[in-house]
Amino acid sequence: MSGLLALLDDVAAIAKVAATSIDDVAAAAAKAGSKTAGVIIDDAAVTPKYVQGFAPARELPIIWKIARGSFFNKLVILLPLALLLSNFAPWLVTPLLMLGGSYLCFEGAEKIFHVLFPHGDKHIEADMSVKDPGHLEEEKVKGAIKTDFILSAEIMTISLAAIEASNIYMEAATLALVGIMVTVAVYGSVALIVKMDDVGLHMAQNSGIGLLRGMGRGLVKFMPLLMKLLSIIGTAAMLWVGGSIMVHGLNDLGLPHPYKDIKTIAGDVAYLVSADMQGFVKWAVTAGIDGVLGLIYGLLLIPLATRVVGPLIGAVSGKKPAH
Repeated sequence: MSGLLALLDDVAAIAKVAATSIDDVAAAAAKAGSKTAGVIIDDAAVTPKYVQGFAPARELPIIWKIARGSFFNKLVILLPLALLLSNFAPWLVTPLLMLGGSYLCFEGAEKIFHVLFPHGDKHIEADMSVKDPGHLEEEKVKGAIKTDFILSAEIMTISLAAIEASNIYMEAATLALVGIMVTVAVYGSVALIVKMDDVGLHMAQNSGIGLLRGMGRGLVKFMPLLMKLLSIIGTAAMLWVGGSIMVHGLNDLGLPHPYKDIKTIAGDVAYLVSADMQGFVKWAVTAGIDGVLGLIYGLLLIPLATRVVGPLIGAVSGKKPAH
């Protein structure tokens, strides 16, 4: 009997440790996931464009295909690579973060440049030339998964950098949970966004209640505004996150400016407001300066990316660059 009680006591202790580990993984995943907010917003803002032009019945299947590709990117390819980096080449994490930050700055700056100086998009022109809807859907899904891979790599690398030093099992569990949570959040949100206009149209046409018909019409009119707002928020988030990554990366590599300068400016500005607002003001000033620096850096990258990197990749892959 005493042996059975001892065994039950051991089982209870193991269960307690397991529960604590689960709580630790969830807490670490929440903390790491919060660091990727800007990239997540951009991911959610970018994805709806891949279902534009398709019949409503194909929208959710396309999103599901992209989501499956995103799960594969994060859990099968990027998670093992992140663990290898963390345990065998941790010195590579900061340079890779900065490489991803450079991409975010370039993408954000290129979007603003396109608005200020409109120019043709060869990707769209190529899509217009495709007559087979099935082939076009396949190409769109492939393009979305490729874009997701870059954003997912940034998400996983940011998450890896945010995880406190522990063991490989804790890191693996945390990264896996972050990958699953982010993918569900992004593509669940995208599914809701792309179907909202259909919901509004159904309400406007079929509801027997005047108030609901009016709400449906309002929803249909609101969705284009929401898509524009998401695009603006996504661009701002890219520049903010990209600029912040570059500033922190330089500091980690032994170049304290402009990190210390931004911190000083944010502190000086926050000192001018009441104590309960200082935390928010520090964040807002820091994010604003990071975003401006990200925009400047991204604009400088545009000629490098379009005239050097793009043609080089095209020469290696045998494809003409898109720009």
